[in-house]
Amino acid sequence: MISARYAPHLRATLALGLPLVGSHLSRMAIGVADTVMLGWYGVNELAALVIAMSFFHILYFLGMGFGIGVMGVIAAAIARGDEVEVRRSARMALWLSLISSVISLPLMWHAGPILLAIGQAPVVAELAQEYLRIAGFGLVAMLCQLTLNSYLAAMERPQVVLWITLAGLPLVIFLNWVLIFGNLGMPEMGVRGAAIAAIIVQFLQLAVMLAYAHWLPAARHYHLFQRFWKPDWSEMRKVFALGLPIGLTMVAEGGLFVGSNVMMGWIGTQQLAAHGIALQLASITFMLHLGISNAATVRIGQAKGRGDAQGMRDAAVTVIAVSVVLALACIAAFELFPRQLVSLYLDVSHPETPAIITMASGLLFYAGIFQLTDAMQVIALGFLRGVQDTRVPMVIAAVSYWVVGIPVAYGLAFMLGVGPAGLWLGLVAGLSFAAVLLMRRFWRGFARGDWTAAPATV
Repeated sequence: MISARYAPHLRATLALGLPLVGSHLSRMAIGVADTVMLGWYGVNELAALVIAMSFFHILYFLGMGFGIGVMGVIAAAIARGDEVEVRRSARMALWLSLISSVISLPLMWHAGPILLAIGQAPVVAELAQEYLRIAGFGLVAMLCQLTLNSYLAAMERPQVVLWITLAGLPLVIFLNWVLIFGNLGMPEMGVRGAAIAAIIVQFLQLAVMLAYAHWLPAARHYHLFQRFWKPDWSEMRKVFALGLPIGLTMVAEGGLFVGSNVMMGWIGTQQLAAHGIALQLASITFMLHLGISNAATVRIGQAKGRGDAQGMRDAAVTVIAVSVVLALACIAAFELFPRQLVSLYLDVSHPETPAIITMASGLLFYAGIFQLTDAMQVIALGFLRGVQDTRVPMVIAAVSYWVVGIPVAYGLAFMLGVGPAGLWLGLVAGLSFAAVLLMRRFWRGFARGDWTAAPATV
């Protein structure tokens, strides 16, 4: 039985969080479609996609800090009735998303030599570069979508983002079927076909989201696109200072998983394919907590804008409870149905499939172990972003993932000979360390009154 004190917070969290969860899952489903369909196409292509998307996502994580960072700023500004701040921060976040995308393109164009230098198989590196030379152009669409997502979520209008991303899923599946396998008279393009399908869908989604943000009656008085070409240097510096630590935090966390991908590639192509499947299943469940974390950022940001310490506490407690329930459900799925989940990704007639299913099913055991700590670290980050505290969380993330997670993973996998399971135990260690320190920081700051007495230090 939910007390009357928490019931309004639960309703508000679910009303805001569930569409955000749906949006993240729909976006993730597009990546799953690529993985599944390239898994049917070939093991080398699947391994190439795993490593290519790791490369892509490091650059995406670095740029996404600007779009994520303004969510709490916009929510607090709306709560204060500051229309100018809403427009300025959202507009400069879009500018920084565009700039970040342009800077990242040369790295993706020349990804092949970089992947070879970090020990990837030549065939995998070549296929990954083919993918990235096309898919890299979609980064600008993804980052701008993320900023608009924050803009709309802060106004408690996340539903349209859900419908836009859902609409992209059947389209990308159809385009993959046509372009990867060469159906309907089109040439068979493999990984290049998957990349072309992805950018077509990404730019269509961005166009619809831009149109909606311009049309939405509740947003018209913010005049987001009026004189969009005109720079606002002081606000850009503010958004940059807030967003860069978030991006680096995301890179630190993403780098933990990318590092595990690279090290798994050292072990073997089959192991990398199995690891990619298990990691993507874990990423799907992570999207549940990421959506709730985004809702937490808005709820905490609103309370901060009102100076409402009790509302902040009750919102945080409610979000944690929701995330724990979701984590327990995910643990049950991974521990009870691992082979069934993994089998969805592979052609059962392929001779390498049984070995990959066995390996990936074993790795899902470890994915189940870190569900709760992974949930708590991203929820804590959502709280801290709501109070615009980003620099210390960046340091915590770097220490947790690169001083704890990566060394533990390498030591167990290679020095002690544990193999793939050792890499995943390193993930568990890094995520658990981060969850404890980030939650501690939020609640200690709350107890001291840091988050409501005065603006937090960016």
